[in-house]
Amino acid sequence: MPKLKTKSGAKKRFKLTATGKVKAGVAGKRHRLISHNGKYIRSNRGTKVLNDSDARIVKSYMPNG
Repeated sequence: MPKLKTKSGAKKRFKLTATGKVKAGVAGKRHRLISHNGKYIRSNRGTKVLNDSDARIVKSYMPNG
């Protein structure tokens, strides 16, 4: 069997937690922030854990963890 390669874009954008969940940066924080209120900006600070349906897709991009 050939080796499974990790997708380069996925390894730059996602991290796996110790329990196997997938962490990702929050969308909507790059530009046009004047139209968002402060609560939206504060709540999207840092990273979030992806839901199971999205995490299943991301894990297929990173077969080696």
